[in-house]
Amino acid sequence: MTSKKLYYACDLVDDPELIEEYKNYHSKNNTWPEITKSIKDSGIVDMEIYILANRLFMIMEVDETFTPERKQKMDKENPKVQEWENLMWKFQQALPTANKGEKWLQMSQIFKL
Repeated sequence: MTSKKLYYACDLVDDPELIEEYKNYHSKNNTWPEITKSIKDSGIVDMEIYILANRLFMIMEVDETFTPERKQKMDKENPKVQEWENLMWKFQQALPTANKGEKWLQMSQIFKL
């Protein structure tokens, strides 16, 4: 099985209380099991999210079955994922270059040692 890594960025609303609540939703014991299952079912092998102030950085390791289009389709058809995504909009805000409704934007590599 081959895998590759994808990198995404998103911003949170710049409010310390909301940021703490967002972090709490993403702690190991609070993540909804339906969400982690949907992530794995889409071909995501591993996922990490980092934070600095209100900027989020996500690393996804994906297998050959993963495509962003497939993941988006699966998410739209999953009521629990839709519930989660609607809840997360309370905390997240689109990056300045995002299109309407976009949260996480894929980043491009500009350097590798």
